[in-house]
Amino acid sequence: MGMEAPQQDIQKEMAAEAALDFVSAGDVIGIGTGSTTNFFIDSLVKIKSKIDAAVASSEVSAERLRAVGIRVIDLNHAGELPLYVDSADEATSNGYLIKGGGGALTREKIVASACGKFVCIIDTSKLCGILGSFPLPIEVIPMAQGLVSRRLVQMGGTPVVRERFQTDNGNIVIDVRNLDLTDPLRVEQELNCVAGVVENGIFGRQSADVLLVGGDNDVRQLNL
Repeated sequence: MGMEAPQQDIQKEMAAEAALDFVSAGDVIGIGTGSTTNFFIDSLVKIKSKIDAAVASSEVSAERLRAVGIRVIDLNHAGELPLYVDSADEATSNGYLIKGGGGALTREKIVASACGKFVCIIDTSKLCGILGSFPLPIEVIPMAQGLVSRRLVQMGGTPVVRERFQTDNGNIVIDVRNLDLTDPLRVEQELNCVAGVVENGIFGRQSADVLLVGGDNDVRQLNL
């Protein structure tokens, strides 16, 4: 990476490189979606002969993996995975995350649920005390857009439908601000009980097991 690269990208790349230490020979690895995860895919090329295959959380990541010569298989054929590497839009020091800025939150949560260890790679700007500065993405079945939006308003949120966007599952995403996320586990469960919600971007039950936080000079590892 050239000297002109933004410092944030350098931090992302450092965290992605550090995640390689969690890869074991013969692994089938779950891989997430996003700019930081793309750095991990690029780094994985150096040891791709070591791994058996990858399970991707999005079509975009699957295409990138195939482009660098890494075999992609379906989760149903892979079974339980030893490792899932993904990034986050926000992360607390106890491993609670907001994900879904790229719209792949449902598949990301599915793959994370199938993995023995979830390693989350972020730059320092993503670490926060309480979730909620980043708008929370919610995947919604299209016919429930109005119903879910009204319920989000009742919960104190400000919902906005993501324009000209469709998930890999054929659904819409509603981004909501101003929800009180001081108890992310409760809100995660409450949102998923709303009819028409497929999944929301709070990773509370599927929180990270390890946070790798790329800084200016090193990577901080938080074991959770």
